[in-house]
Amino acid sequence: MTDSFNDYPATDGVAPDRWASALHLFDNGAGAPHEESTAERWERAQLLFEGRDYIGAARLLTDVVQEVPEQTGPRLLLARAYYHSAQLRRAEDQLRQIVERDPVEHYAHLLLGRTLQRQGRHDEAQPWLRMAAAFAGEFPDDD
Repeated sequence: MTDSFNDYPATDGVAPDRWASALHLFDNGAGAPHEESTAERWERAQLLFEGRDYIGAARLLTDVVQEVPEQTGPRLLLARAYYHSAQLRRAEDQLRQIVERDPVEHYAHLLLGRTLQRQGRHDEAQPWLRMAAAFAGEFPDDD
C-alpha cells in the first residue's frame, strides 16, 4: 500500500483502452450513449499505442486518418502502429503519403527506410536513411 495518492499508479492493472473509455463514462447522463469524437479516438489510440496494443491503435487511427487526412500526427502514429505490428506494406503506404505531403518530416524518412529494410529492400532503403541522417545533421565522413 502506498502512503500518498500521488504514489499510486493510475493505470495499475487497467488496460489503456478501458481507462480511456472510463474517462467519459458519464458524460451524457445515465443511459445516453456517448459518441466518441475524433479527438477522443486520437487520445485513446495514443494510449493503446503506449500500451503496445499496436493493432488496436491502428484500428482507431485508420478512422482518425480518414476524418483528418491532412494531419501528419495521426498518419505517422498509424504508420508506426503498422510497423510495430509487422504490417509493413501498410506502414510503407502511409509513410510515402507523409513524405509526399511533408518532405521535411525527418522521422517519416527514417521509418520508411527502416520499413523497407525490414522487407529486405535494403538498396531502396538507403536513400531514405541518408536523407533522415542529413535532417538529423549526421553526415558521412569523407576519407
